[in-house]
Amino acid sequence: MTVPGDDDRDPADRSAGESGPGRPEDGPAGDPAAGDDESADGNEEPVNPAETTEKFEQFRDDLDAVERRIAGEIDPGVRAMVVAGAVFVLLVSLVLPHAGSARGFDVLLGSEAAGIEHIGLPSRIFVWFVLVFGIGFSLLALMTRRWALAWLAVAGSAIASAFGVFSIWHRQTPGINNYVGAGPGIGLILGTIAIMVLTFHWVKVVWSRTALQLAAEEQRRIAAAAEEERQRRRRLGED
Repeated sequence: MTVPGDDDRDPADRSAGESGPGRPEDGPAGDPAAGDDESADGNEEPVNPAETTEKFEQFRDDLDAVERRIAGEIDPGVRAMVVAGAVFVLLVSLVLPHAGSARGFDVLLGSEAAGIEHIGLPSRIFVWFVLVFGIGFSLLALMTRRWALAWLAVAGSAIASAFGVFSIWHRQTPGINNYVGAGPGIGLILGTIAIMVLTFHWVKVVWSRTALQLAAEEQRRIAAAAEEERQRRRRLGED
């Protein structure tokens, strides 16, 4: 008596059995792509922190250059309008009487009118500092927003303020042989007040920027120390 084996089954039944859902090469839902996805996920390499750090180091110089450029700039904000107004007043003071008939430009150029009024050295120094630092460097600092130019403007304006007060006192003091000339004119007084206001606002702008730069430098030192410590730990294998 012969027992029917697998070979005695109908060819259609054998085909159905071979293509059934239980084939191991198919995925859990009979999808061959499922196995490929799993292998693809397994081949993903983890991100190497050392490589990321090296790539970042390539751009450190560019970042430092940008940081230095930003640190060298000023942002006067609303004080820019006050500074511009003070510069305009200084320009007006140069065309107003400085002492007697001598105007600011006469004192600046040393004209005949300045000689008649016996304009002294303090007044000449004052108008030159007003022109160079109070007007010139102030305008340059406002247009370029450079911190160094603002420092020059505030330093020159401070000196001009001192010479302005000294010039007013000088015009009220008898000269050689008890010569008493004309007193300080409206141009000298207005210019002295304007340069003092300009100095005050430039000091506020420069000092606020200086405090910000000091804070940025402190942060850079902390970051550099942390990076140095991290590199040391990596060399010693402590990470």
